[in-house]
Amino acid sequence: MEISKVEIASAAAATAAAHKASVTAPGGAQDLMGAEILIKALQAENVKYVWGYPGGAVLYIYDAFYKQDTIQHVLVRHEQAAVHAADGYARATGDVGVALVTSGPGVTNAVTGIATAYMDSIPMVIITGQVPTHAIGLDAFQECDTVGITRPIVKHNFLVKDVRDLAETLKQAFHIARTGRPGPVVVDIPKDVSFKKTAYAGYPETVEMRSYNPVRKGHGGQIRKALQLLLAAKRPYIYTGGGVVIGNASQELRTLVDMLGYPVTNTLMGLGAYPASDRKFLGMLGMHGTIEANNAMQNCDVLLAVGARFDDRVIGNTKHFAQNERKIIHIDIDPSSISKRVKVDIPIVGDVKDVLTELISMIKESGLKPDAKALAGWWDTIEGWRQRDCLKYSRGTGDVIKPQFVVETLWNMTKDADTYITSDVGQHQMWAAQYYRFDEPRRWINSGGLGTMGVGIPYAMGIKMAKPDSEVFCITGEGSVQMCIQELSTCLQYNTPIKIVSLNNRYLGMVRQWQEVEYAGRYSSSYMDALPNFVKLAEAYGHVGLLIESPQDVEPALREARKLKDRTVFMDFRTDPTENVFPMVQAGKGITEMLLGSEDL
Repeated sequence: MEISKVEIASAAAATAAAHKASVTAPGGAQDLMGAEILIKALQAENVKYVWGYPGGAVLYIYDAFYKQDTIQHVLVRHEQAAVHAADGYARATGDVGVALVTSGPGVTNAVTGIATAYMDSIPMVIITGQVPTHAIGLDAFQECDTVGITRPIVKHNFLVKDVRDLAETLKQAFHIARTGRPGPVVVDIPKDVSFKKTAYAGYPETVEMRSYNPVRKGHGGQIRKALQLLLAAKRPYIYTGGGVVIGNASQELRTLVDMLGYPVTNTLMGLGAYPASDRKFLGMLGMHGTIEANNAMQNCDVLLAVGARFDDRVIGNTKHFAQNERKIIHIDIDPSSISKRVKVDIPIVGDVKDVLTELISMIKESGLKPDAKALAGWWDTIEGWRQRDCLKYSRGTGDVIKPQFVVETLWNMTKDADTYITSDVGQHQMWAAQYYRFDEPRRWINSGGLGTMGVGIPYAMGIKMAKPDSEVFCITGEGSVQMCIQELSTCLQYNTPIKIVSLNNRYLGMVRQWQEVEYAGRYSSSYMDALPNFVKLAEAYGHVGLLIESPQDVEPALREARKLKDRTVFMDFRTDPTENVFPMVQAGKGITEMLLGSEDL
């Protein structure tokens, strides 16, 4: 992140007193309980939904929710799902997602959701209950060290010991969560802080934290150097990640790519930042990326990296990546992400939207053009790689459903509709990324960094609350979906009619694939020996269940599900259990050392 959490803490303490003076007081102060101040803070931050689960330490807060009608509380069935749903809402809207959990097991159940949001830089505020201040450290009932447990997986966290600090702390929490490189912030509120009263004169209008000042504007000299390098390139490539989506810089990226005519790729988290339907898009790169995307990454002479972090799933073996000389320009809001795994030549720290805007302006002012002849030759090389059609797959004999076919069919049916796709983690996630061609940002919602199973349904619920008129599909597998399947009950209670596309191959598919490739086919604990009847299970939760066992029934089932606009539909597609995700880069290999099909095993 931009600064250490210790510095944030010291800044918070140093500025708390000073900022009480900046509080507006229309009509004078009034005595309010901490729980009531929390509600007023959420209202001031324009929070519309809070996902949570009550417990003893937060009952005063829930009582305060009962007395207001501007924020809808969504009662989930598990705290993990509360954080995931708030996370999905934040990813789809760009707003700060808010979750509320009780102390002890409420917090520990929420940890996976917090870590998921942290790894993907999602703006969130998680309100956690805590035992009363006098009981902290005494092993009280449902006590845990929330600050200590969550410290490695948050952008920052607070323990509020004085009700007089609550409003200021919440203002800081939202500010930290949404600025700079976004991330989750935990605010731990002891029970006595929620019921004690203090004079409340209004929510702070502004917040300043002396040692927390994220850089927005990139260094002009560095941007000018980047411009010169880009325009002199013979084999340029633009590599973009989730930072473009989170930074709302998709339009600027499109303008830059179209202006230069350079090839572009997105990471898993960046899909949709540049239209997949555009010819300049080479597909996703990385472990399951296309030949053309990976080969261009390895063989370019100038690489522009925007909001991406050169992680292990993208470039594979760093020594292999370093074999070819190239100049690298890296734009990122977070200085700690630059030169973390790969040394770069021109680092630019700043908000990607602002930096790209300035870069575009400089290109226009310069009047310079790329080397057209060299660029044409580079495109010829890329088209040669592209002719391999590495995403082509066998459709089989017509008696078994290929998972890729389900995703392609869904894309063909919904590509012109207002559609959001969530996924869980595994083979189905990669097939969704490969075969659902996203043209817009924030339409592809999945766990990239942590790779969390069980996010699909809660993500879809959160999006459907935010986008009730949109179609929301959860592409999942029979393994992942059972991690948070109890949220089907939440879907019914809050009328969030999502469509679940379960690619059921009776295996933990990605585990089985790795066991086939790396462990000589020793399928250790990857086969699902006992699965529920998902159709009956969906019906038991009050929804519609469909079993699809033949390829000719795939499209009719999807059409039927889409017609049922007001119902959650669980589609159990029985898919080929032997199908693997290709291309595939094995662990420790370089990104051009790809397995392209079963014949390479």
